[in-house]
Order: sequence, then structure tokens, then C-alpha cells
Amino acid sequence: MAKRRQLRGFDLKQLEGVTGLIGVDEAGRGALAGPVVAGAVLVSAEFLESRWAVTRSGRVNDSKQLTPAEREELWVEFEGLVASGQIHANFGVADVGEIEQFNILGATKLAMRRAIEGIYPPEAFVQKTEPDLFASAEEIAAFKPRVSARILIDGLALRNFPYPHTGIVSGDARSLSIAMASIIAKVTRDRLMNELDRKFPGYGFAQHKGYGTEEHREAVLKRGRCREHRDLFLRKLFATHVDPAQMEFL
Repeated sequence: MAKRRQLRGFDLKQLEGVTGLIGVDEAGRGALAGPVVAGAVLVSAEFLESRWAVTRSGRVNDSKQLTPAEREELWVEFEGLVASGQIHANFGVADVGEIEQFNILGATKLAMRRAIEGIYPPEAFVQKTEPDLFASAEEIAAFKPRVSARILIDGLALRNFPYPHTGIVSGDARSLSIAMASIIAKVTRDRLMNELDRKFPGYGFAQHKGYGTEEHREAVLKRGRCREHRDLFLRKLFATHVDPAQMEFL
């Protein structure tokens, strides 16, 4: 618990010179099927000193370290914090078609942009037209936010990302705002995968959430891929078994 409390302290230090932090994280980047989802959570100094942050935030952690029940319980509390105006939170989704179009890294950036822009829409930024997904370094350097918030993204800093940000390696285990964003992303994606399980029964999406478990691989080899499978990921995984291009879409 003491280690978890360091997440709040980390964010308090990151607030120097700004009025807020936007923590960003993703879920589903390494899955074989389904969308990639990003979460974004805006916190302020006032929130980090609030009763909830002081007494309750110790239960927040990297979403992968929490049980589904713990994540759902925290989701409900986050909804209450949003409703009372203590935080702002949003999620962004990039579907399988966008993963195929932009590759997984490009789709992850797109999901993160959508999550961030749900908190601060594009018009809140100086540029009248936002940079392209693959904008040049010069265009990105000229694209400065009007709002006084620092964006913290889990992992290494992203190249060609249109919003100034700081990459925090293992950020979901170090920053409260990133950890909260990781829970938003994970719960959202799990719910989407549960819906896909009902649409495409037999693959076990509700159990493995689209990741490459043995059961999932066996189901694809037996049944063929469905429209929610990522073609490039399957080609790499099953290169020694069967050509996914010959598999029937369900």
C-alpha cells in the first residue's frame, strides 16, 4: 500500500509549473483481436490534495495488477469523481480497420488523441487545424497547447505525436493519473470484448479479451478468423501453421 501511495506524490511533483496533468495509457496493443483503447484522466492539484486522493487513491494501481472486481469498483468511484467535477476522464477507441490502416502504433496514437481530445477538444489548442497523424517534427514543434496541462503518457515518448507530452516508463505503476487512465482503458476494452464475444461466439473473447492464449490460437486454427482479428498479427503468429489469408472470415 505504501508503494501505491507514491503514485499521488509523483503526480504532485509533476504539477510544478502547470495547473493540471493528463495521464494517458492504452489497453489491447498486443492482442490478436479487437480494438486498441486509450484512457485519459485529467487531475489538478486541488484533486490530488482532496479527501478522496488522500484516503482512497492508495487502492489505485496499474490495471494489470488489479482484479476485474477491483477495476469495476474503482470505475464506479471515477464516475462519481467526474460527476462532481473533481476529475475529467475519457477514452478513445481505434478499431481493427484502423489498426490495419495505420499499424498498431499509429492506431494507438489515434486512440490516445481521441481520449485526450475528449477532455480538451482540438479548438482548445492554438493551431486552427490540428497536425496530421504523421506530422513532421517542425509541425509538431509549432503545435503548442493553450491549456496549462502536462500530458503524461505511459511508456517512452511518442514520435510524431501532435501534442507535447512526457513519456513515463512504467508510468502506470508510478503516476496516479496514468494508473487511473489504465483502469479506464482496461475496463472499457474488456466491456467491448465481452460484446464481441456475443457477436462472435466460440473464440472465448470474454475470457482472454483477444490476447494470444493457447485457447485462442486453437480456436482460430479450428474456426478461422473473424472480422475482429488483426490480420498482420495472425500472419506472424500462424506462419508455421496455416496461412491466415486462406482462412474464412466469419
